[in-house]
Amino acid sequence: MTANRRQRLSPADRRAQLLGIGAELFAEQPYDEVRMDQVAARAGVSRALLYRYFPNKRDLFTAVYRQATDHLVETVTLDPSAGLEQQLRDGLDAHFDYFTANRHAVIAANRVLAGDATVQAMMADELDVMCERLLAGGTLGDAPREAVGAVVMSWLVFVRVLCVDWLSEEQPAYGQEELREICVGALLGALEPLTK
Repeated sequence: MTANRRQRLSPADRRAQLLGIGAELFAEQPYDEVRMDQVAARAGVSRALLYRYFPNKRDLFTAVYRQATDHLVETVTLDPSAGLEQQLRDGLDAHFDYFTANRHAVIAANRVLAGDATVQAMMADELDVMCERLLAGGTLGDAPREAVGAVVMSWLVFVRVLCVDWLSEEQPAYGQEELREICVGALLGALEPLTK
């Protein structure tokens, strides 16, 4: 079989292949520079076949982002035996590692497609899951759950905005470890009035 010969795949395998290639391209390049013909060429398929799976670049991106978000939510777990600070550090490190490796995709989701309802719904779902995990961890004290939940949700949004700004800078003023400690300190400080 020659390298140029099209490989026959099941629909599920073809979709997975296209998502994988899309994920690579969106990680490597800014959203505006990714072209659907690049995806088709890397997959060794026609654009017509690609468009059967993903009618446009936005649809491909949202499918890639959904897969990445689901994977991140599944794999980032908080150790209930660890204290709050360690849980925060572990969770933040996992997210920051992903964000750094997929810088262009994260920036696209948060800036280029910030007004897209599908992308916003995915982000909201991820924030809800992470907030619930922190609240369920039992390390946030006996303060009223509603008040703590509001603080944690606001903190998660703060972390996302700060991280996107950090990723957007050519030469950030501080490294990933400092970013993590800023974020940990922000939540601990915000919770202090509720946990005294």
